[in-house]
Amino acid sequence: MPTEPLIPATLAFQDGIPYADRYGDIYHSGDGGPGQAGHVFLAGNGLPQRWQGRARFAILETGFGLGLNFLSTWHAWRNDPQRCGRLHYVAIEKHPFRAGDLAQLHAGWRELEPLSAELRANWPVLTPGFHRLLLDGGRVILTLAFGDIADCLPQVDARIDAFYLDGFAPGRNPEMWAQDSLAPLARLAAPEATVATYTVAASVRAALAAAGFSCDKRPGFGRKRDMLAGRYAPRWTVPPHDVPHDRRAIVIGAGIAGSAVCERLAARGWQVDLVERHAAPAREASGNRAGVFKPLPSRDDNLVSRFTRTAFLFALRHWEHLGGIGRAFEGDACGVLQLPADASEARMMEAIADGVDSALLRWRDAAGVLAETGIPAAHGGWIIDGAGWLAPPSLCAALLDACGDRLRRHFSVDVASLERVDGEWRARDDGGRIVASAPHVVIASGSAAHRLAQAADLPLAALRGQTTHVPEQLLPLHGRVVIGDGYVTPAAGGICVVGATQDAETDTALRTADQRRNLARLARLMPSVTPPDDLPLAGHVALRSRAPDRLPLCGDLPDPAAPIAGTRLRDVPRLPGMHGLLGLGSRGLTWASLLAEMLASRLEGEPSPVGIALRDALDPARFALQAYRHRRAAGS
Repeated sequence: MPTEPLIPATLAFQDGIPYADRYGDIYHSGDGGPGQAGHVFLAGNGLPQRWQGRARFAILETGFGLGLNFLSTWHAWRNDPQRCGRLHYVAIEKHPFRAGDLAQLHAGWRELEPLSAELRANWPVLTPGFHRLLLDGGRVILTLAFGDIADCLPQVDARIDAFYLDGFAPGRNPEMWAQDSLAPLARLAAPEATVATYTVAASVRAALAAAGFSCDKRPGFGRKRDMLAGRYAPRWTVPPHDVPHDRRAIVIGAGIAGSAVCERLAARGWQVDLVERHAAPAREASGNRAGVFKPLPSRDDNLVSRFTRTAFLFALRHWEHLGGIGRAFEGDACGVLQLPADASEARMMEAIADGVDSALLRWRDAAGVLAETGIPAAHGGWIIDGAGWLAPPSLCAALLDACGDRLRRHFSVDVASLERVDGEWRARDDGGRIVASAPHVVIASGSAAHRLAQAADLPLAALRGQTTHVPEQLLPLHGRVVIGDGYVTPAAGGICVVGATQDAETDTALRTADQRRNLARLARLMPSVTPPDDLPLAGHVALRSRAPDRLPLCGDLPDPAAPIAGTRLRDVPRLPGMHGLLGLGSRGLTWASLLAEMLASRLEGEPSPVGIALRDALDPARFALQAYRHRRAAGS
């Protein structure tokens, strides 16, 4: 989807009611915002009755605006003793407000203040794309899509139970209400879905009818005589919503990928068997003393950049949900200083920063960098607030501890084979003993995944990476991660980590030559540092797994023995109940939380935290489909 910079909403009022200058319209009825939300959108969709007794319920709103409909729905859900277990709320907004403006806008509704405060505390940086917020202890999941409805709605991957159609009046904002804009509702509607909106315009009724909704006029709210409410009653057959009934899974690998997916599944009530060939978690690629997490901006805002930005922002919120960096696990969101290689790259980085919200990324010239960080930077650099370093083993431990009694740990066990019997996968060790069995398996074992037949055909390359440990007394004091050609972290336990090499090899022994390469990187990053030539050999070596397109693999694994029947991803046969979370390369810390949320959402049948294009770009079957297309083209 396009990623033009967002234009935030401007705080303005007309007769005391929030007003949008851009559209010449008010945000809610003059007869009361919460009253309108309750009458039109909740009651119009039969809520709260329809969500009662259900495991989950999903709502989609077109036009998040002030967030008043969301807050009112959340408030009603909280006050309902028969509420559903998890409430999903997906909302689209082209011009979001900043968190500070929301505080002023919500100030008049005291009953909503605790919810407003939690929403504002989790409010995302205003960047285009999807943002998932875990609220109310993870029981209320808000997925915000910032952008135009024509771009965002076709990207939503969900089964929706109730639609809130709440944009500015059709005469003021016709694009939102056009038939093409509302057509995707048909794809998203779950069986028995309902819809409600304040407008009764004939064009809107026609667009909803074309999407399969049967609507009737009902008494409106306040001075507005009528509103529309309806139900999904298409002429075509709607497939049932696929919801798992047996929530058991085996996760293979206790690095950052496996630990993250264990936590996300356990948070949804799954029982998980974690199988790890080492005696403790994070003994391989996730075993580094300190790793870096940060976004990856680019001039063209390419797919890797967009995914990394989304993942970075989700990770920060998710880690707070776990207890916070530096509290629940070791690390520091100290900020990252990223330095250009030369003046030409500096100009490019400055141009990129001009199009990015300063809350995510700031450009500083040489004088600015020195004044803010105390670090000399000949060509200036990016300052990335909120980024930093953390200790992967500590994060893995926190993730697994968060699973509580929903996790069974099987350490020092190597899964030699997987077989499916009577609808369940059986994981056997090299002696043939069944270690665990469950309907679902997640392979998250990094470079070791190829040992299993179900992942052997995935094009994952093992890359050797070596970091170097430098005693903190040899480095000048600095409070940020410094990145350029390589990186150096602030001291953790008296050690600064410098890295990292990357070679297409599988040797895991520490090498003096690679330590020298890392120290040369350090000298370029911090020219005033001259480590002694006889620095003892110290560091960490691991094999990282990477796909040819440098994107991770997240989703259902293809069945290599079954023929592909078409040219789309859905035409690739899959191994039932077999999933992968692989190919995280050197960005596992930044990517793992969102990837785990994506996979857990898919297994649970919930709305996806990312758009369809991004979901498909990470699909493990993409390589099998590419090979099929090439064979087909060659034979034509």
